[in-house]
Amino acid sequence: MIGPVAERDADPAAHADGTAPPPDLPVAPADPRAAPVGPPQGSGKSLTIGAVCKALSQEFPDISISKIRYLEDQKLLAPRRTPGGYRLYSATDVTRLRTILRLQRDEFLPLRVIRQELAAGRSQPEVTQAAPSDGTQATPDARPGAALRRLTFSIAQRGAMYSLEDVVEDTGADPRLIAELEDYAIVKGDPRSGTKYYDETEREIVRAVSELSRYGVAGRNLRVFKTSAERESALLQQILAPALRSRNPERRKEAVEALENLAAVASHLKHLLLVRDLRRIAR
Repeated sequence: MIGPVAERDADPAAHADGTAPPPDLPVAPADPRAAPVGPPQGSGKSLTIGAVCKALSQEFPDISISKIRYLEDQKLLAPRRTPGGYRLYSATDVTRLRTILRLQRDEFLPLRVIRQELAAGRSQPEVTQAAPSDGTQATPDARPGAALRRLTFSIAQRGAMYSLEDVVEDTGADPRLIAELEDYAIVKGDPRSGTKYYDETEREIVRAVSELSRYGVAGRNLRVFKTSAERESALLQQILAPALRSRNPERRKEAVEALENLAAVASHLKHLLLVRDLRRIAR
């Protein structure tokens, strides 16, 4: 079990004379065959930044004290501080840090997107379904929603564009379903040179609705989703309207990032409320 390190957390904020912190101590390479090392489970003990760095060094060999400090500067971590200036990390803090590092390493996500993922309640990256050891093809999960992919979209950018044929091929949706979604203004498409194109968000809307259609949900039933989204959008716009209209480019950029974070939080809240109401049905 790894306990707290006695050395003082070298933090520039803790030095009254403003001197720079000492360089990070090198971490000896870990044996890849050894069992994963981490903070004590259920012990409730806090770890110093040095102990956290050592605990995660096997899974993340390039981790350093300065990198953990940087993630704190980016408001992704908020460890408790002692009166003497020590950082103390709880088991929850270490789990959050591990999630951040995995999202960076495995999914190549920028910190802005990772912040959205954490705000939306993501505590651990999803585990990809492993193929059977006998070499046979894994059986697809037939549960509702299993075919949908977890994607994070930028509010500022539409991403790649796809033709109707591309959307049909990628999602397996019936072209008549897409036409119905256009009739109810669920998706719109962008006509270009006689061909209609859809952005990534609309493509995934088609994918989600195609999944719902398997259970008899038609385009006319989606008005409730559209109305709810429009009301949420209006609320978030009202909250950040002054900053979004600012003439300062930096302030507008920060407002857009805040808007994306708020959207992630609102989406998570809506999911929680839905789960709470559905529990009454499942009883």
